[in-house]
Amino acid sequence: QVQLVESGGGLVQAGGSLRLSCRASGSISSINAMGWYRQAPGKERDLVADTISGGSTIYADSVKGRFTVSRDNAKNTVYLQMNSLKPEDTAVYYCRIHSRFNDYWGQGTQVTVSS
Repeated sequence: QVQLVESGGGLVQAGGSLRLSCRASGSISSINAMGWYRQAPGKERDLVADTISGGSTIYADSVKGRFTVSRDNAKNTVYLQMNSLKPEDTAVYYCRIHSRFNDYWGQGTQVTVSS
């Protein structure tokens, strides 16, 4: 059974940085995309950044220029480097791996940015 294990969340002051990691245990074939979503209290879960197999990346407008998503296919791991963090980035961050056959989600990691 595949599980996604996230790490790297925490509390940081505005302007600071955090790096999230998400590693999949088990083998996943035919991966189409690996990326990150976030959900703030009372809001829907939204895309933050995604890496598409073939090399392209997608970012939410609110994080462009500040966040960088990357992946290590050999390790089935996806990363999110978050710089210049703002209080509005506070949310639970979820990694997602989309394959041809299934969607896999992590358990979520809290990111809190203080002003």
